[in-house]
Amino acid sequence: MEYLIGGLLAAATALFAGSLGFARDRSFFPTILIVIATYYVLFAAMGGSGPALWAESAIALGFAAVAVLGFRAGLGWVAAALAGHGVFDVFHHHLVDNPTVPAWWPGFCLSFDLVLGLALAIRLVSERRRRTCGLNQQKIP
Repeated sequence: MEYLIGGLLAAATALFAGSLGFARDRSFFPTILIVIATYYVLFAAMGGSGPALWAESAIALGFAAVAVLGFRAGLGWVAAALAGHGVFDVFHHHLVDNPTVPAWWPGFCLSFDLVLGLALAIRLVSERRRRTCGLNQQKIP
């Protein structure tokens, strides 16, 4: 059930952002990536685990760095990092001992991240096609 809810929530987020114009702002998806990466830090803080807090913070900082790179160099980096965070969710429990993470969280976050990353990638490809087609069309007098 967590997979379905995560995927539907991500699709709703992408549709909402697109329809209201939020997604036109270059910072929208990088900001979401940073927020997504910090949830594991929140879980570590809730559990009071110092080692987990440091590990989760370092990982979140890595994803934040990619968000900044994507903001400056191209949102394709952000789409890839969102999908990468989804894959990270599958292996998280092997990398960091953070017992406060809810059992349903990895599945929810995996589907949310993958769907949102895919939505951004589709948006980027669509925008590129629109620009390319617009430049290649010749006006007939």
